[in-house]
Amino acid sequence: MATITSLKGNHIWPRIAMHRRTNFVGKPAALVFGKRPIQARVKLHLDVSTVVSLNVDHQDEVGRPKTNFAPCMWGDTFSYCTILLDNQVIEENIEEIKTLKEEVWHRIMSSEKDIIEKMSLIDTLERLGISYHFEEEIEDQLSNMFDLNVIHEEDDLYNVALYFRLFRQHGYPISSDHFNQFKDNNGKFKEALLTDAKGLLSLYEAAYVRKHGDDILDEALIFAKSHLERITPILESTLEKQVTHALMQPLHKGLPRIEAHFNISIYEECGSRNDKLLRFAKLDYNLLQLLHKKELSELTLWWKDLKLVSELPYIRDRIVECFLCAIGVYFEPQYSQARIMLTKCIVMLSVLDDTYDSYGTLDELLLFTKAVERWDLSEIDRLPSYMKTIYSTLLNLFKDYDIEVKELNTFNGVCYVKEAKVTIGSNHGNSRRQKCRMKETVRSYYIEAKWFIKGNVPLFEEYLNNALITGAFYLLVPASLLGMRSTSKASFDWILNKPKILLASAIVGRVVDDIASYKVEKERGQLVTGIECYMKEHNLSIEEVNEKLFKLVENAWKALNKELIKPTSMSAEVQMRIVNFTRIPDVVYKNNQDGYSDPKYNLKPLVESLLVHPIHM
Repeated sequence: MATITSLKGNHIWPRIAMHRRTNFVGKPAALVFGKRPIQARVKLHLDVSTVVSLNVDHQDEVGRPKTNFAPCMWGDTFSYCTILLDNQVIEENIEEIKTLKEEVWHRIMSSEKDIIEKMSLIDTLERLGISYHFEEEIEDQLSNMFDLNVIHEEDDLYNVALYFRLFRQHGYPISSDHFNQFKDNNGKFKEALLTDAKGLLSLYEAAYVRKHGDDILDEALIFAKSHLERITPILESTLEKQVTHALMQPLHKGLPRIEAHFNISIYEECGSRNDKLLRFAKLDYNLLQLLHKKELSELTLWWKDLKLVSELPYIRDRIVECFLCAIGVYFEPQYSQARIMLTKCIVMLSVLDDTYDSYGTLDELLLFTKAVERWDLSEIDRLPSYMKTIYSTLLNLFKDYDIEVKELNTFNGVCYVKEAKVTIGSNHGNSRRQKCRMKETVRSYYIEAKWFIKGNVPLFEEYLNNALITGAFYLLVPASLLGMRSTSKASFDWILNKPKILLASAIVGRVVDDIASYKVEKERGQLVTGIECYMKEHNLSIEEVNEKLFKLVENAWKALNKELIKPTSMSAEVQMRIVNFTRIPDVVYKNNQDGYSDPKYNLKPLVESLLVHPIHM
């Protein structure tokens, strides 16, 4: 079998040869990304006479409306992935990447290149998805250029916006005042900029890294977006594709692997491209895709071995989509084990979410909630038959986590994700107790179920405080650290304190989810939703509520961007997990469609490009 050697440090890639692993530890559970919009929890607990879209004529003995989620669309596509390339070809590709990497390294470190060449190269490497090979080198170059205040000498809109965005994305405290030079005496952006399509696009992308106080970038976004929309039809082909894509998916809000796939195709069309850089990006993309397919094959077989889909026909069968989300959090080879562990956590949450939303009675859900609180297999006898499967799977999953983390020889943070309480903040002899995430999440699921079953409409603040927990980011972010070799106790302590960046991320995830799903849920007869809570409390129309909630999301992104600016209290590696989690809802719920419950529009093409079809060489 071909062993893939990572081009980052001394990390050894997992073996790529595809085969069914037979030595799974225990019988773990499954876990899903995020949560279906909070409104979805209403539909299966209303009086059946009000829910016209459900199959109310086919209820079981306790009056459970039947769910009608789209089935898994992938069949056995990923069950037994095979690699068409032989081991010799894989090894040759690895060797070629190593050679190309060496050449790119010299280009980054070259003292002969001017500032704009270096900044453009860094931008290209990041867009093509290969900057992870040169993280330290890129950081050194940006640090030097920031210290030299290179942006002060620029008067070209494209360059200023590019410098600003790269510095901000890497945490440097660059001021937005640099854009004042592009305003006229009346305080408006100069009309001469309207003919600079590339500059407008660069300004548009830079505006998305703004924080509170960057008022000029609020204006810049409106200015750039309106004019880009106007001129898009008359642009040359490649630039038109870039602008159209950016208007649909801003770079800062996009998932890195998805953006890399698009930008590789764009770079290939550029007359000024570097063919070696293009080949490097293609080879690296396809090699990573083989690793991801191997991981998904393992996960698919694990998921099928659990037989939860056949035993719990009401749940969404979404192991592939869950893995796609895990790739969104981290795609790099050194996070292979972490991706697998996170995917299981995501899909297990999906099972719990569907159980609380779509099937369990209030009495059953109370029993299950108490059982999770006690976290003891002996509790299983108290549960209904279908819940026994879920409960044992959940406990077994965390047993496996504990074993796997110990094998990684890194800090064991499993208790932070599972247990009711752990001790944190022990500096200077002071310590306190902090609730942990899985039990907290299940408790909040039950609160929501009780609201909806009983038809209670909480105040929006009460709703949102609980929904930020059921949105699952508070659980999934620490879960994403479990398989990371570089994690530490300090990382888990920091996350459990719910830092501002995590709160901002949770708000984006929850509110984007709610906005995107409201129309469909309303058409299905939902009476109690987050948006309905806001409308009732403030006596506003749906348009007015959406405006308020969009503003809430925008402000949360600004807060998140501010927390990334140095100095920070946590490493960029951990912070980027939170940033990438925040990006996922923008992709999954694109065009106000619930891409998780029905993946055929938003997620199917992404799965095909990331996990099915390699890039043509």
